[in-house]
This record gives sequence, C-alpha cells and structure tokens, in this order.
Amino acid sequence: MSHVASHVAQELATQPECWERAAELATTHRALLPRRGERTAIVGCGTSYYMAQAAAVLREEAGQGETDAFPASEFPSHRRYDRVVALTRSGTTTEVLDLLAGLRDAGVATTAVIGDPATPAMTLADDVVVLDFADERSVVQTRFATTALTLLRAHVGAHTPAAVADARAALAEQLPAGLEALDQYTFLGRGWSVGLAHEAALKMREASLSWAESYPAMEYRHGPVSVTGPGTLTWSLGETPDGIAEQVLAAGAAWVEGRLDPLAELVRVHRLALAAAAHRRLDPDAPRNLTRSVILTTGEGAVR
Repeated sequence: MSHVASHVAQELATQPECWERAAELATTHRALLPRRGERTAIVGCGTSYYMAQAAAVLREEAGQGETDAFPASEFPSHRRYDRVVALTRSGTTTEVLDLLAGLRDAGVATTAVIGDPATPAMTLADDVVVLDFADERSVVQTRFATTALTLLRAHVGAHTPAAVADARAALAEQLPAGLEALDQYTFLGRGWSVGLAHEAALKMREASLSWAESYPAMEYRHGPVSVTGPGTLTWSLGETPDGIAEQVLAAGAAWVEGRLDPLAELVRVHRLALAAAAHRRLDPDAPRNLTRSVILTTGEGAVR
C-alpha cells in the first residue's frame, strides 16, 4: 500500500474544527431547523441513518418534541410530521431524493443537511443547511456524519466545547495495542449513543471488512454476548451498565470503556477502522462494493 495518507485519514483528522463550525451554524441557521414542539422525523441512508437515530434521541431528551428516525427508504408515509430533516452528504442518494419529492407534493416542510450544494437536494427541500466544509472525497463517511450530528446536537443545546476537546484527545491518544488484529468487534451504546454504536460497527465493516456488530448495551446480554471470547473486542461508547465489563473480561475478550464524549469515542473507532484496514493491507479509500453515493436505476431496491 502507498504511504500517502488516505483521504479518509486526512478527513477524520479535521473533525474538531468541523464541529466548531457546525455549532456556529446551529445558531445562525436556527430558523431552518426544527422548532421546539414540531413533530419531526430525521431520515438518511447508511451512516446518515445512524446519525439520525442519535439526533432523534438527543432532541427528545432535550424536550424539543417527538422525534423519530428512519432510513429514507422506510419512511412511513401514513404518519404525519410537521417537518422532516434529511441528512445526505452527496445530495444525490436516490431514496432521499424520492422522499423529498414526495414530501414536497404532500406539503410537508423539509430541511436537507447536505455536503455538496451542487446537487438535486438543493431544489427539492424547502430549507437547506450546507456543510460543504465537511464534505469528503472518501467513500467512507467520517467528518460529514459527525459534523451533521453536531449541528443537530448544538441546535437542541446538547453540544459543548468539551466534545471538541475530547475529539482532539481522541485523535492524539494512542489506541490500545493490538486491537487492529482482532477477529471480531462489538460496539455498545445507551440512549443517543446506540446510533453511534451502530455507526462504529459500520465503519469497521466498510473500511476493514471486519466482523463487527452493535447493540444497545443491555441487549448485548440477551444473546450477542455469546460471540465474546479470546480474539474479540467489546467497546462501550456510552454509559456502561454494571457487570458488562466484568463479563467481557471473564470471557477472555478485550474491553474498551468509553471515557470521552460518545461522539469523540466514535472518532477513536474511526482510527481503529483505519488501523485494521492497514493490518489487512486494505485501501480504506476503496471499500469493497461501495460507492460515495447510491444512485439506483428504475426497479432496483435499496442497497445501502
């Protein structure tokens, strides 16, 4: 493999600065985002869907109003929302564009949070927040996803400068030795960090073809813990229920307890995914079977 840093490595390193800019936009673009009390759905595909899950929990926890998250392809058209927020880095994903067009015809207010403004999503959404400074060349999303979540997190008052400081620490600290060579990875979360756990597992699969799973922390004990043993890792991104760490260690597995802000813990997983890719001699900029945006032809089903 080339010694030149991959696009994804360069991009994940800029996350703290991107988060600071997103927090500023949350103030200047407040009128474009869901108002307190609006019944809201947040949608996306792949990584953006997992960010939607985290954002929905944060909004409800902040007392801002009922909030749901859906893959764009599974949006329940029979439900009624005051506003739908679509997260789409490329602005070209078929399922998101189809949904925005349908919602426009139905008279539902929409906001698109996008990375590339020169895309169809600009004209299909009622309101648009452009995070072009966080757009990426890489197929594997890192900074756009975490920046979009920071925007929504700051909008409901759940972001603080401490998260940015933790992100810088996540980039500077050494990862525990040997994690990149393990056989299986499990990520756990609670509350809003459940979506982050799902995203962590996706990053490991995309970048390094690793066997990776994710669960709400308490659900881990209801079956998934059976895969835990020597050669595996369980990593908690959020609050860890009592007894789980002891159970993992007793099974002979590696354990990582999240110490930082959960979003900063995800940055540490981004680094692990790159390390695992390097260990397997894989190019993280060319993940197998994936492209930067999923654009479907007529008759195809959703593939990501």
